[in-house]
Amino acid sequence: MDTIAMALVVTVLVVQFAGSGVYFSRADRRLARIEHELDLIMAHLGLEDDDPRLQQAHELARAGRQIEAIKVYREATGAGLKEAKDAVDRMVA
Repeated sequence: MDTIAMALVVTVLVVQFAGSGVYFSRADRRLARIEHELDLIMAHLGLEDDDPRLQQAHELARAGRQIEAIKVYREATGAGLKEAKDAVDRMVA
């Protein structure tokens, strides 16, 4: 009987944690979209982020050192891997 109760508790906990993971990934996607829109607005207004690390990321990307550029971009912005990779790819394009 105790084994069944313990299995039920573990199952409930797993389901709750799995559900919260979906929420975080949805929130991450929303945040990435908002940041992208903010980047577009800044570009439209002719504003630039003056962080020297972003300039370093641009230089690394143009020099063909994409992995290093992604790392620097992530450190400067706190972006996720995919977002940083997409940003570095846009720098090169």
